[in-house]
Amino acid sequence: MKRLANWFLQGLVFLVPFALTLYVFVWAFRSIDGWLGLPIPGLGIAVTLVGVTVIGALLSNLLIRKLLSLFEALFARMPIARFVFTSVKDLMGAFVGEKRRFDRPVVVDALPGGVMMLGFVTRESLDMWQLADSVAVYFPQSYAFAGYLALVPRSRVRPVAVDGSQFMAFIVSGGVTGVSG
Repeated sequence: MKRLANWFLQGLVFLVPFALTLYVFVWAFRSIDGWLGLPIPGLGIAVTLVGVTVIGALLSNLLIRKLLSLFEALFARMPIARFVFTSVKDLMGAFVGEKRRFDRPVVVDALPGGVMMLGFVTRESLDMWQLADSVAVYFPQSYAFAGYLALVPRSRVRPVAVDGSQFMAFIVSGGVTGVSG
């Protein structure tokens, strides 16, 4: 009986990640197809990928970039839209683009007795708040798309020579995903 239970659990550990990934993809395909009103399954994803790529190509044109900056300025003037738009834009820029912020993984000595936390330095200078000896460290949460920001004395932060995306995967997976350094 114990062997059957063990086999069942091994099967779950193997199948659940596949099932959840497949479910997310099917949900995304159906949602995008529904939003665009397309009758052919999966066509919405193709249209979305092509559309995003075309917009990226257009943004390389200076005239188009200036036009889109007018739309950004419009959102920046609307009270609620400004908060949502700038927060999402900054978050996207932190993961990809020229101003990536999650590329400096660190270990922080959090508590006495050797308790450490893993995070990313997102801002080196906190002079604007008269905290010259501190840095901003973002601590992602495991198994969630959330985290918290702490202002940490620089002396308690140690850089880690690891790729930022591998480090994030290690943290988000609760330490289960391996990191090669």
